[in-house]
Amino acid sequence: MKYFDTSRRDFLGKSATVIVGTALLSSQFTLGNVLSQNPFEGYNPYAETKNDLRTGLIYLNNVKVSGKIFLTDGTQPAANANIEVWHLSPGSKQYKNRGKFSADENGNYQFVTDFPNRKEGKKPRIYFKISSGDAITYTELLLDRHQAYINETHWANNQLLGDAMLPSFRETMQGKEIQFNITI
Repeated sequence: MKYFDTSRRDFLGKSATVIVGTALLSSQFTLGNVLSQNPFEGYNPYAETKNDLRTGLIYLNNVKVSGKIFLTDGTQPAANANIEVWHLSPGSKQYKNRGKFSADENGNYQFVTDFPNRKEGKKPRIYFKISSGDAITYTELLLDRHQAYINETHWANNQLLGDAMLPSFRETMQGKEIQFNITI
């Protein structure tokens, strides 16, 4: 006959329940805080580290975005700034095109993605979260088939860049290329 100490087993079981419950509640609380601070839908803090966000097997409608991240003075680069991007996937209402990567020591960044889908009544757009040290900024790049645009918030927050705040757009045989600079 085996002897089981039920009080010890109960203690271990209740302790495990408390530990798992605390871990779940604290991770949901933290994730909730992260998501609620983001002004744009579709953000996922657990995006893969990559700068090729294309999801299809055939790459017919590419968008290559490159630019420079500057400090708030608009002249000094934000070396090694962290960049997260995401957008609605082509032909979908889901945010499968997402990734995170870092700018180089001169603030330069680059990624390639599929041309974004759009919500009804809105232009297609790519969302950005840029962080460096304690500074975080969010912005978006609006697109159509032949042009790239900024919104009023990007215009207001990037005045020190002058004309360099405006995205440049060109079409090539490989797809669309956009130069997009941001301050943090």
